Amino acid sequence: MIKITMFSSADKVAGQGVGSAYLELVNLLRNQCSDNFEIEINHYNKSQISHYHTIDPLFYLSTFSKKRGRKIGYVHFLPETLEGSLKIPQPFRGLFYHYVIAFYKRMDQLVVVNPSFIKKLVAYGIPESKIAYIPNFVDSDRFHCVSPTTKKSLRKKYNVDAQRFVVLGSGQVQERKGVPDFIRLAKQNPDVDFIWAGGFSFGRLTDGYHELKKVVDNPPANLRFTGIVSRDEIAELNNLADLFLLPSYNELFPMSVLEAFSCGTPVMLRDLDLYHYIIDGDYEPASDVNEMQTKLELLQKDPARLAYLQKRAQIAAREYSKEHLANVWTDFYKEQARKGGA
Repeated sequence: MIKITMFSSADKVAGQGVGSAYLELVNLLRNQCSDNFEIEINHYNKSQISHYHTIDPLFYLSTFSKKRGRKIGYVHFLPETLEGSLKIPQPFRGLFYHYVIAFYKRMDQLVVVNPSFIKKLVAYGIPESKIAYIPNFVDSDRFHCVSPTTKKSLRKKYNVDAQRFVVLGSGQVQERKGVPDFIRLAKQNPDVDFIWAGGFSFGRLTDGYHELKKVVDNPPANLRFTGIVSRDEIAELNNLADLFLLPSYNELFPMSVLEAFSCGTPVMLRDLDLYHYIIDGDYEPASDVNEMQTKLELLQKDPARLAYLQKRAQIAAREYSKEHLANVWTDFYKEQARKGGA
């Protein structure tokens, strides 16, 4: 039995993907890998492996203790991926970015959720041998396809017209997520319903907060901002939607896309290079908001293309299933325990 201590404050801030990824992993290990691992949360007792999910200063100080055993760092973001998310003035922004990398350098092993970030970490002076790639995943017991009858019931529950084409986006309401483009598309397509599931997880610190808040408080008639909702509600919204759209400018491996895949919802994404490493061919790519508009119009008239994207979503969901990732994480932790002399 390998003792693993998880260090995280991600679940204290609702509506962010880091917290979702952390909770999914803890639930996976406790429910499917309990024969191999003993899991503790934010305890400072002696442990064979300490897995850091967030970069809290107190966690950083704990890395200097010999009780921590083998130190694993989860790379959910890099300094450049924070641009457009949080509004941090200089010189504090530069200091914070330096701290992020200093935290990662304290780790014995890093885990990235997208292989495209390996080279970027190497550029920060971290040896490639200390970086492993393990993708995110979602629980298919919660996120799964539903029948047409259930979909109709969900539309009624959320007061969504059964005949309207529905586009769903999810994540924090912020500039980086491309929310202004989502708003623009809603204004350009009054005959389509747009729903954004998510809110201002970091309040006024959110980049673009004041301008976005004006629209959130007074949206177009066909655009709905739900605010921060539960994971179960996210699953229901995915299942009532005809298309999931994430116009984000920068990501690692968004949980929201995996949630859509697992529900069999066709996906359109701003075509970022990093997606090519992990889900190439599984989504409808669009280079900018104008191409999103063009493809949105085409998809409404092309049920065969939507059906194809739905099939691709289901194929991708199997690759990133909890069953597959349970084996990956088990092998990873056992190898880390061996390297730590356990």
